[in-house]
Amino acid sequence: MKEEVREMTKYIVKRILQAIPLILLISIICFTLIQLAPYNAIDTMITPKMPEETVNLIKAKYGFDKPAYVQYFLWLKGVLGGQFGYSIITHESISKDLLARIPATIKLVLPSYLIALGISIILGLVSGSNKNKRIDKIIDGFCSIGIAIPSFWFAMIIIFLFGYKLGWLPILGMSTIGVKNSFKDFLLHFIMPCSVLVMAYLPDLIRYVRSSTVGQISEEYVTVQKAFGASKNEILFKHVCKNVLLPIITKIGMALPMLITGAMITETVFGWPGVGPYFVTAVRALDFPVIMAILLLSSSLVIIGNLLSDILYCLIDPRIKEMG
Repeated sequence: MKEEVREMTKYIVKRILQAIPLILLISIICFTLIQLAPYNAIDTMITPKMPEETVNLIKAKYGFDKPAYVQYFLWLKGVLGGQFGYSIITHESISKDLLARIPATIKLVLPSYLIALGISIILGLVSGSNKNKRIDKIIDGFCSIGIAIPSFWFAMIIIFLFGYKLGWLPILGMSTIGVKNSFKDFLLHFIMPCSVLVMAYLPDLIRYVRSSTVGQISEEYVTVQKAFGASKNEILFKHVCKNVLLPIITKIGMALPMLITGAMITETVFGWPGVGPYFVTAVRALDFPVIMAILLLSSSLVIIGNLLSDILYCLIDPRIKEMG
């Protein structure tokens, strides 16, 4: 037992050490892409008639008079200290802005993803166990429609129907102005953007579960269970389901970046006060410190998500560490 724990710990530490260089590489790529942009942050603060001395003072203030590698290390030093710098447009702390907006994004994305995941497991199992039958074709058709419909278009349709025409639900924001700490008010604002995100997440998740189910149905243990007289539902939900859920761990790990950047379009359409509108505004205004911070954060979460998936796999199936 102690040997197994030691081997598992060794594998987890190895994966963590492998992730650190990747995150550093991501930070270099993000910084380089911003440096290669045709415009920089100074262009948003100067005018054609501004004296050169003033322009040089602005560059010195924000560190743009230093070589690129010096700018990178200064930026990285701040990031490691939890400081992403300041927005060039609003002059507010980026860390403070993100801390205020990330919880709002999580409140929208996390429940939406969990709802989509729960629905997809049921529909994927049903679809995969009835391969090429009518119910499978209906579910596959639903997935095809879901993939084909742009999320912003679906958002506009339900806003028009339920927000404007019927007036059942509020159109913008996370809460009504003047109303605080009201769960009912939050729920009313939450329903439409949540529906859009669930619709966006479902097709890919359903097809992933269906593919895993089809693979499991062809395994020998299913044939053995049939021979022992087990019912179809018993085989599906008692045996196949457990084996199908293991690959879904990968999906859950890869979904980690969605907690930050997974609802940018939806948040912008519904005026949800999350990271999405903040990032879109930064892109429009060429607010490069904000853009770099969000790119680094989302890219790092991809690496961390993969790392968490590997660790969970290792904990659930210790054989994985032997392949590492």
